[in-house]
Amino acid sequence: MTPLRQQMLDELKLRNLSAGTQRHYIHQITQFAKHYNISPDRLGLDEVRNYRLYLLEQKQLSPQSVNGFVSAAKFLYTQVLDMPWSNEHIPYARTPITLPIVLTSEEIDKFFKAIGLVMHRAVLMLCYGSGLRIAEAVSLQVSDIDSKRMLVRVRQGKGGVDRYSVVSERMLRILREYWKLQRPQSWLFPSFRPEEHIHPATIRHICHDACQMAGITKRITPHVLRHSFATHLLESGTDTRVIQVLLGHKRIDTTARYTQVTPRCLAQIESPFDSSSAAINRKLGPRKKSIHIPKP
Repeated sequence: MTPLRQQMLDELKLRNLSAGTQRHYIHQITQFAKHYNISPDRLGLDEVRNYRLYLLEQKQLSPQSVNGFVSAAKFLYTQVLDMPWSNEHIPYARTPITLPIVLTSEEIDKFFKAIGLVMHRAVLMLCYGSGLRIAEAVSLQVSDIDSKRMLVRVRQGKGGVDRYSVVSERMLRILREYWKLQRPQSWLFPSFRPEEHIHPATIRHICHDACQMAGITKRITPHVLRHSFATHLLESGTDTRVIQVLLGHKRIDTTARYTQVTPRCLAQIESPFDSSSAAINRKLGPRKKSIHIPKP
C-alpha cells in the first residue's frame, strides 16, 4: 500500500465515513491514477478536468457516476493533500431531475408472484413493505424484527443513522414462514456462507429476472419498491414528515418530491379553469348563428 493511499484511508476513518464510502473513494482514485499511470499527488486540475471529460465522452458514464469521481477527487485534494481548491475548481456535473418510477398495486402483485425463492421474495417485500434500501434490507439481523411493536430496526442506514420502520401483519406472517424454512441464526438473509449476508447485487439480478417474467415494461429495482412504498403512503394520506422518518431522509424536500408522482392525489385537484368556466361562457355570450349567403 502506498503512503498516499494509507493517508487517504486514515482521513476517511477519522471522519467516520461509512465503509461503502471508503471503498468507493479509494476505487475512484485508484482508477484515476491508473488512467494516467502516475500518483495522484503529482496530478492537478487539468488532469482532473480531462479525466471527467473522458468519463463522460469515452466511457459514456452518467453525470451521477461522474459526480462519484468528483466527490472522491474533492476529498483527496482538499482534505488529504490540503489543496486550496473551491467547488468552482472541481464543479459537480449538472444532473437531470427525473421523477422516480412507481409501480401500481397490480404490478406489485405480479412482480412478487414471479419471484421463486422465499428468501428473495422476503427481502424485496421488505423493500416495499417497510421502505428499506436494498443495503439495509440484506444486512438485517434476526433480532432487528420487533414483532411485538411491529417495527424493523435499521442499523446504521445511510449517513450512519439508526432508525425504525413499520412491519405489517402480512409482512410478519411472511417472515415467520420464511424463518421456519430457513432458520437463520444471525443474519436474517444469510448467503451460502453463514457468516455473510446475501449480496445486494444478487437481489438486483432477481429483480431484473422477475420483472421480465411478470411481463412488466417498467424497469424494476429494489429502489423502485422503496419509491412505491413512499408514494402509496402519500396516496393513502400519510403525513409527509412521517414518511420522511420512515425513509430516513435528512431533508423534507427529498421526501416531498414523491408528491409529484402521486396520480391519485393529482387527479383529485380541481383545476381553476373549472370554477371560472361559467364566467368565461358569460363573457363569450350566446353563440351567434352563421349567416347563409346563397350563391348567385
